[in-house]
This record gives sequence, C-alpha cells and structure tokens, in this order.
Amino acid sequence: MLNIGGIQEGVVMDHIVAGGSMDIYRYLELEKSDACVAIIKNAKSNAMGRKDIIKIEGKVDFDFDILGVLDPNITINIIKNGKIVEKRRPNLPERVTNIIRCKNPRCITSIEQELPHRFKLTDRAHALYRCEYCEQKFKKAD
Repeated sequence: MLNIGGIQEGVVMDHIVAGGSMDIYRYLELEKSDACVAIIKNAKSNAMGRKDIIKIEGKVDFDFDILGVLDPNITINIIKNGKIVEKRRPNLPERVTNIIRCKNPRCITSIEQELPHRFKLTDRAHALYRCEYCEQKFKKAD
C-alpha cells in the first residue's frame, strides 16, 4: 500500500472524483507554486470506490468554493500543526467566470473568442450551471 506522509501546515483536498485531480491542479495553477504538492490518483475509497486526493504543504490562498464547480463532492481539510483544524465542503458560487467553458458551438463565446465564459448557478441541489449567453447547461458529470 502506498503511504504518503502527513503534512504540518497546508490543505488536503479529499473525495475528488477519480481522475479529476489534474483538472483541479491546472485550475489552481499549482505548477507555478513553490508549495510541495502530492497528488494521489485512484486511491481506494469505501464510499466512492476510487478517489483522488491532493495534499499541499505550506500556506495557500485559494477560493476553495470555486472548486465545488469542478467537483461538488470535494472535501477540504485545513491542516495546522499536523492536525485538521477545519473540514469543509465548498459552497457553490452563484456565478463563475472562465472556470468552465460553454460547449455550445453556436454560443457567442465560440465565435467571439475574447468573451469571458460566464455561468450562473440554476440548480444548487444538482450543481447545475447555465451559460449566461446561450443557457447551455453545465454539470460536472457532462
């Protein structure tokens, strides 16, 4: 069994859908960070079967609520002095810009490349967003 050590200060993002950690890694631009980052892909999970985990050692300053758009089931654990001091789930933001892209080929964002991709939350229970320009729906499972 793989053993990745604990961290003293930082963040552990848990319950990421298997294979989804790299999307989060890219969105948070962790490749540009000086922080020590561990990505665990396809870890065994009793609840999910398989899951991904991201551990970031050191101080981090992210809007973790935005991660709910990429994976609404993610759990965020804040670590200080080697212990979890806060455990939370992201609150889905009402509006997001340039986090997800509209897949409708007739949307104005497909034609006008410089336009921001803006989505509004239309169904919180199902984490459903719609494009503000064309109403195309986006749900992470799509």
